[in-house]
Amino acid sequence: MRNRSANSSSSTPTSPSDENLDDGRGRVNPKRSARSWLALFALMANCCWGVYHYQYEKLPLPLNAHDAGKRGFSEELAMDHVRSLTQLGPHPVGSHALDDAVQYVLEAAEKIKGTAHWEVDVQVDLFHATSGANHLFSGLFKGRTLVYADLTHVVLRILPKYLSEAEDNTILVSSHIDTVFSTEGAGDCSSCISVMLELARGISQWAHGFKHGVIFLFNTGEEEGLNGAHSFITQHPWSSTIRLAVDLEAMGIGGKSSVFQGGPHPWAIENFAKVAKYPSAQITAQDLFLSGVIKSATDFQVYKEIAGLSGLDFAYSDATAVYHTKNDKLKLLKPGSLQHLGENMLAFLLQAASSSELPKNKAVESGEDLSKEQAIFFDILGTYMVVYRQRFANMLYNSVILQSILIWITSLVIGGYPAVGSLGLSFLSVLLMWIFSLGFSVLVAFLLPLICSSPVPYIGSPWLVVGLFAAPAVLGAVTGQHVGHVILSKYLWHVYSKREKKQISDVAANLIKLETERWLFKAGFVQWLAILILGNFYKIGSSYIAFFWLVSPAFGYGLMEATLTPMRSPKPLKTATLLLGLTVPVLVTAGNFLRLVGTIIGIIVRFDRNPGATPEWLGNLMVSAFVAVIVCLTMVYLLSYIHLSGAKRSVVFGSCALFGLTLSAVLSGTVPPFNEDAARAVNVVHVVETAGRNSENHDPTSYISLFSATPGSLMKEAEHTDEGFVCGKDKVADFVTFAVNYGCWSTNNTKAGWSESDIPELHVESDMKKDDRITKVMINTKVSTRWTLAINMLKIEDFKLEGHSEVLITTGNKTGVDGWHIIQFSGGKNAPKKFELTLFWAKNSTELNDKQDGKAQPHLLKLRTDVNRLTPKAERVIQKLPSWCSPFGKSTSPFTLAFLTSLTVDF
Repeated sequence: MRNRSANSSSSTPTSPSDENLDDGRGRVNPKRSARSWLALFALMANCCWGVYHYQYEKLPLPLNAHDAGKRGFSEELAMDHVRSLTQLGPHPVGSHALDDAVQYVLEAAEKIKGTAHWEVDVQVDLFHATSGANHLFSGLFKGRTLVYADLTHVVLRILPKYLSEAEDNTILVSSHIDTVFSTEGAGDCSSCISVMLELARGISQWAHGFKHGVIFLFNTGEEEGLNGAHSFITQHPWSSTIRLAVDLEAMGIGGKSSVFQGGPHPWAIENFAKVAKYPSAQITAQDLFLSGVIKSATDFQVYKEIAGLSGLDFAYSDATAVYHTKNDKLKLLKPGSLQHLGENMLAFLLQAASSSELPKNKAVESGEDLSKEQAIFFDILGTYMVVYRQRFANMLYNSVILQSILIWITSLVIGGYPAVGSLGLSFLSVLLMWIFSLGFSVLVAFLLPLICSSPVPYIGSPWLVVGLFAAPAVLGAVTGQHVGHVILSKYLWHVYSKREKKQISDVAANLIKLETERWLFKAGFVQWLAILILGNFYKIGSSYIAFFWLVSPAFGYGLMEATLTPMRSPKPLKTATLLLGLTVPVLVTAGNFLRLVGTIIGIIVRFDRNPGATPEWLGNLMVSAFVAVIVCLTMVYLLSYIHLSGAKRSVVFGSCALFGLTLSAVLSGTVPPFNEDAARAVNVVHVVETAGRNSENHDPTSYISLFSATPGSLMKEAEHTDEGFVCGKDKVADFVTFAVNYGCWSTNNTKAGWSESDIPELHVESDMKKDDRITKVMINTKVSTRWTLAINMLKIEDFKLEGHSEVLITTGNKTGVDGWHIIQFSGGKNAPKKFELTLFWAKNSTELNDKQDGKAQPHLLKLRTDVNRLTPKAERVIQKLPSWCSPFGKSTSPFTLAFLTSLTVDF
């Protein structure tokens, strides 16, 4: 980056006869056509959309069985499995439908065994996992113990017959058969199971040449807290042979299945990049996932934390709004989705299983420091994949940072105080661009809940975000740049006046305009340099984005404006400079930016984890801020061209018109906020709540609770059901794992569908109040094999849980969140229903008064038991809900019938 502006601002303006600035009449004309800027803007927008379409929406042609052959991957055959599994309907843990799904997978595995190559040994194991406790100390499961029992998995192992050592070094490919109670799970994760079955069929024809075995794990219990993976890793004898783990998941339905987690050891991602036919992988997704921005977890966490394994985590992420809702259905699964994942995985498994370099040690458990060897990875247009290690990234980024700083320092020293002032004011224009862009976009985020029927009116039609948030963001960016341009121009005018000591000539005035334009363009370098420095300091993998957006435009500027331009007074920036500088950054990052916007919009459907606890504008704030950030990051160079083009009025008018038209479409109801495929997430739970002393239940209260994880009131939905719902902040419910702070209740006709014999019991069997107080509580969950218990850790120091005379949770190492430790239990139909909980009281527990503001003693224990049963009232409500509403399920969600009981501190 040559700082020519510093030189020109400190020297006397050239004469009007300069051939580079003369318009033929002895004057300098810095103007360019307004149409040229608008054309550049339109070109950039279309290129970004084209990159996204090619990178994420172009899928391979599905192959039938004949075209794929015995050793290839056929989407047609895989789709037969998806179709069969989804026809079973929802199949959560403990359901008869899950038993049928497991049986189907078992029969398919046996068929693969019967048709395998004669030199390949295929072993099928129907593994019944006994009870266990899963302790994960990060992410969603901090402060929780996940307990399970009576889980059944199908395990298929493929080995070369005549290579005995292959049995001791295997690659795991894993996914889950079970779904949440609210969906048939075409995407999550029948698609994954089907891909695995078809992969196993193909691998069974190749494995005679392998050096390592391949294990396919079809587990159950993932949706209840990653219990299937944990039970296999801790109980199955084959688990000790695994050296690499690959997990297949879905956070939506179909599209391209991308690697969104890799490592910690880089071997897997490096080999995937070598052979993947349609590579799709982004470390940006890994950064967001590990940061907690995306509230989710996969079996890969168990393989990494519990087993110490490295590997890959794949996920489908198209249509994230359908995740865990009824709309996760077969008709939304795009043709080519399974083919894309299947061919990539087949190539990777052939590469990995045939390699002699498969890591022999479990990298995480070995204590090896992998921080400098972690992989930075991303694909370009879904065609080529770039992978390099953190060690190389450190050298590369540090080199660019050091060179950039040295160039800037040299330029500022040569240019003197005028150059320093110009740099500071040009960077001020960037700050103003950010402030105005974020301000305008965020203002709309606050406005929408006040004027729209839904605070998030863009879920069903994500393109509305362009008009609602992107248009104000662009308007704000132009406004901020304009203010910065005016300030910088006045400063340069003052510098020229001071040096000339006379009135500014027309030539000098035009030179000032050109100098201002160049300083604003170079301010983009400073912006991206600052981001690269921060990213490199914190070792953020996504720092490669800042690298491309800094280096490529700087190269374009240096080549077109310095190397190929004679040493004369500045001219208007060349269009070629912008095109050359932005080509690579747009190709590498534009698709990812648009993809992330779509993902965030989908997440808003399930945004409010404690319904009614967050402001209605908060989801909008996330989307609007992210859109504004993308606008500022990507348009910083383009906007520097607008000030001499005369296109500002057109941009202002166009942005206002687009915003106005979009808002009108939303307010008029022309474009509804939800539709049948992108539905609002709601839950209908028949609640039976008891309150008593020592499990002496008095007058159980029964009501239907209607609540939503999607922001917005439920008045319209409640009225639509015509079932006597009353909504408000006073209709709260404590579901142990979360609280409903805004909901709707109906108590009409809620006595049917359950009996008092279904109500769980918390019975204090003994309470020893000597030196160390110990209390034993008997828990009887009656008809439920899925329950959640919260223990007050302000009073209890430790505890132990037993069931069927077996210790499920041992004493020691208990943590809590917000004063509670939560036990989540899930199991099959034969799981235990009676438990003994031993509580060890804290010696210096927080003292609580018998009464607090007239309220009863706080809880010591809170229990929720779930039953997958539709009572008559709940069934009527669900049937009457609008078609754009869909029940939503997750591991912490209650089923359609839930019993709540508790034990107070004074029991």
